[in-house]
Amino acid sequence: MEVLREHLAVHDPPSVTREAQSSRDPFRVLVTTVISLRTKDEVTSAASARLFALADTPEGIAALDERAIAGAIRPANFYPTKARRIRDMSARLVEEFQGKVPRELPVLLTFKGVGRKTANLVLTEGFDLPGVCVDTHVHRISNRLGMVRTRNPDDTEFALRRSLPREYWKPINTFLESYGQRVCRPQSPFCSRCPLSPVCKRVGVTRSR
Repeated sequence: MEVLREHLAVHDPPSVTREAQSSRDPFRVLVTTVISLRTKDEVTSAASARLFALADTPEGIAALDERAIAGAIRPANFYPTKARRIRDMSARLVEEFQGKVPRELPVLLTFKGVGRKTANLVLTEGFDLPGVCVDTHVHRISNRLGMVRTRNPDDTEFALRRSLPREYWKPINTFLESYGQRVCRPQSPFCSRCPLSPVCKRVGVTRSR
């Protein structure tokens, strides 16, 4: 744990969603993260830019035709479904929250299409509040290291909230997301060049480089 804490303290890797990190607007973070689900970063960035060129407020997007939203975010995966959800959540923000994104996790989770990862990202990147964003990299690497023993990302989030000091809640996702792409790969990780190797339990690792 101490070795991981040292790396979390000195590394500043890319965010889960670079567009979301740079905007600091909770609404833009929310919309961009919805677009990003199962979609590559470069596709997400271009799709978000096209959509926000049309409208970048809940009022503006709620006034758009669903087909216009879909056309703007295409070819993001599942773009018709995402377009419908983006428009619906924009309309709900206008109708129920005066056009403001709520900053409470339980409330964010009531929006269709918003899971715990998305809600936590809105809190951390949009409001600079503490939160633990768990994607596939965080879930896999946390278990591989032996930090947690969990079956799904939600359980991993709760376990990390219990075990990590709050100052590491936010950076753990940005660090492990980048680390999972470059070093601790899903298949055949680069254990030979991993500085965490001395403390890693290598849970589930059958071959490495």
